[in-house]
Amino acid sequence: MYETNMYEGMLAETITIQGHGGDTINAYYARPLGGGPFPGVVLIHHLPGWDEWYREATRRFAHHGYASISPNLYSREGHGTPEDVAAKVRADGGVPDDQAVGDIEGGMRYLRSLLYINGKIGVFGTCSGGRQAFLTVCQVEGFDAAVECWGGQVVMSKDQLTTRQPVAPIDFTQGLSCPLLGLFGEEDQSPTPEQVSVHEKELEKHNKKYEFHMYPNAGHGFFYYHRPAYRQEQAVDGWSKIFTFFGRYLDGPD
Repeated sequence: MYETNMYEGMLAETITIQGHGGDTINAYYARPLGGGPFPGVVLIHHLPGWDEWYREATRRFAHHGYASISPNLYSREGHGTPEDVAAKVRADGGVPDDQAVGDIEGGMRYLRSLLYINGKIGVFGTCSGGRQAFLTVCQVEGFDAAVECWGGQVVMSKDQLTTRQPVAPIDFTQGLSCPLLGLFGEEDQSPTPEQVSVHEKELEKHNKKYEFHMYPNAGHGFFYYHRPAYRQEQAVDGWSKIFTFFGRYLDGPD
């Protein structure tokens, strides 16, 4: 809990890490100053790209006591404005799932290499990043908690599968290796409430530890304060649930 007489300091910077296949990719990293130990969080950016909102979110987690890293999943596509790079990625059909999972695992391994980490690492993602966060914790050991925010195409029909996304993430549910928090909007079309229900039933089928929250009067991206989709009441409640959830499983602050 924050008190006015507390010391507060933060380091935030762009770094490079080893991603999928040993590739060097860039990432944004923020941590509280001090000796720790701190829990860690890997943040997975959305389809609009590795943008300012994700840098702010990375610093937000650091403010709350987490060593936080956001890998640039589009690093191999060259550099420019987040919008231009994201447009190129979309035109190419998105990043390959195995590459995204490898980059996310690289972020986790970077955090685990730090002496001031308390041994617990979470993962957080929104939109395509929510999908990739779920996909990763179903295939990679080493995460202690996961937050999936409105992850589109977790549930996929056969005609949606591609060479870059060859398997629907829901088909990996049995491998889920940590507790999962899911936040969704009733008015979203990707995922729809019906798809979220299918997602939930599969988690129940495999006896996974999870909690899902479906928000009324909210659609896709309701955390994004700079967009018309923003819903203040739902976003504030959602952030509160995220920090409570991570606090429970990562031994961080409530």
